[in-house]
Amino acid sequence: MVGADKMRISWITDDQTPATVAYGTSPGDYAKSATGTTSFYQFDVYKSGQIHEVVIGPLHPDTVYYYRCGGNSARKFSFKTAPSAFPIKFAIVGDLGQTEHTNSTLQHISESNYDMLLLPGDLSYADSWQPRWDSFGQMMEPLASRRPWMVTQGNHEVEISTPPFTAYNARWRMPFEDSGSTSNLYYSFSVAGVHVVMLGSYTDFDPSSAQYKWLQSDLAQVDRTKTPWLVVLIHAPWYNTNKAHQGETESVDMKKYMESLLYNARADVVFTGHVHAYERFVSNAIRRRIVSCCCYYII
Repeated sequence: MVGADKMRISWITDDQTPATVAYGTSPGDYAKSATGTTSFYQFDVYKSGQIHEVVIGPLHPDTVYYYRCGGNSARKFSFKTAPSAFPIKFAIVGDLGQTEHTNSTLQHISESNYDMLLLPGDLSYADSWQPRWDSFGQMMEPLASRRPWMVTQGNHEVEISTPPFTAYNARWRMPFEDSGSTSNLYYSFSVAGVHVVMLGSYTDFDPSSAQYKWLQSDLAQVDRTKTPWLVVLIHAPWYNTNKAHQGETESVDMKKYMESLLYNARADVVFTGHVHAYERFVSNAIRRRIVSCCCYYII
């Protein structure tokens, strides 16, 4: 989702194809079209396919649109835009990966009538083996082509690359500019009465950092009369009981620097991933819900 009434369509091809999307509100009737950009990235000896990105709109809320991408008229898709007001249903999943458990999770999500998926990091688990980004894209296409997916990064997106997050930033471009952010690793957006903040656990977050200053500014602009819910997603949890994930700077120091910002903004709920278990906490400072999960659930 880009802004209140646009959608970014992204797809990858082996061959050259126009970066165009034709779309409309009736099956087979593509009355409108838009043109975007094409790029690729190099990762060691791996060269990605052609990454096409097209922003379409303005679109109506809570409406099904039919579309096709590039020069391939045989492949046809449809998606539904999010509603403009309550109720709205989010599917939230962390640490998705590519296993038999992933398939069952995606199947379960597909059976629910959700409006938008939120993912607090760890997508493909490529861990520098780039073909796994391709297989991940093929695996999630049936769902991600039908509903907006809004994601942030985790430790498995860092990868051994210069700069870090090379594949993630090339393949999963989020609308960070719309919220005044200068980085694809953290941003915010509002939808149907909910202001969603996506934070970056694996980029600078101390008080002198761009992310900290951006978060201060973003939270100061939240209008609770328009977005009464304030939801935050982070990959590394600030609270957890997993013995393997204690004392990590992404948790301890980020909590030290940023928890008071969320407390003062009266954040309603924080969703995290990383620990591969479901836990629910009420912070002594925030006294609001902090949920750590790597299974899916729907709110």
